[in-house]
Amino acid sequence: MKKFFLILFVSLAAAAGLVGRAQAAAGEGIVWDKAPNMTNDLPALQNGAKLFVNYCLNCHSAAFMRYNRLQDIGLSEQQIKDYLLFTTDRVGDTMKSAIDPQQAKEWFGANPPDLTLIARSRSGHGGTGADYLYTFLRTFYRDPTKPTGWNNLAFPNVGMPHVLWELQGEREPVFETVNSHGQETQIFRGWKQVSPGTLTPLQYDQAVGNLVGYLQWMAEPVQNTRVRVGVWVLLFLGVFTVIAWRLNAAFWKDVK
Repeated sequence: MKKFFLILFVSLAAAAGLVGRAQAAAGEGIVWDKAPNMTNDLPALQNGAKLFVNYCLNCHSAAFMRYNRLQDIGLSEQQIKDYLLFTTDRVGDTMKSAIDPQQAKEWFGANPPDLTLIARSRSGHGGTGADYLYTFLRTFYRDPTKPTGWNNLAFPNVGMPHVLWELQGEREPVFETVNSHGQETQIFRGWKQVSPGTLTPLQYDQAVGNLVGYLQWMAEPVQNTRVRVGVWVLLFLGVFTVIAWRLNAAFWKDVK
């Protein structure tokens, strides 16, 4: 029996290693940073919505989200019309990009994906979808060998340019070459700021946190309501269980 469990453990460890190497080869080799939880922070969500409309909606759609749903994060209909709508859009419209899909495919190599559910669909071994997005939007660097002039540590050879580069500035990754068992491996050690952006590094991380928080909220706008209702349901079931247990005891106390 001990030998069986030992073989099972070794097999699972080997399988985990193969999965890890496959994921690293697929561009998931770096550790994802933990995204801040902003889904209950209305000012942060409002700023994230502004960033999404100004920087993401030019190429990416959110075809399952309507502008008027932004009232759930504290924006009035008039604020949505004044600050977030394009001149041809109406407050009841869905968030659709105006880019031509055929042109987008020619420019970027693929049509930019819809972002409505991106925060739920990108979860993986490294963490949640929010963790991936938070890492992805903070690991762009200049790469003149790429058509867009940009590359990304979380998604190597990505076709998307760094649309937030004016906010972050230009950076270069710093690697250290490590010799392990006769093989040289490059280990990521940090960043070198080449040119400053309009935001400080801390401010940029906060802005990305707001944007990712909005994407996380957009993927499931009722998630906070669901959690609150779930807590009350569990409390009700707990109280009802105690009542049912006492009623059962009272009913059967004279029965032998």
